[in-house]
Amino acid sequence: MNKQDISTAKDPDLRASLHALRRAAELARRTAIQTGTSLVVMQNGRLMRISAQELSARATTKDAPAT
Repeated sequence: MNKQDISTAKDPDLRASLHALRRAAELARRTAIQTGTSLVVMQNGRLMRISAQELSARATTKDAPAT
């Protein structure tokens, strides 16, 4: 398999797929926060459960202005 940068793909759908995945992940985080449910993600080869409270705290920290 060739490991080329996906942004250089000839297929426009493939070029846009990374952005679409990022949008889907953000929507999943927002939905989890709104419904009070956890997300299950793979981090460093392990399944991790991230609570809605932790997701909310991360979102708040991310939105805080840098000083």
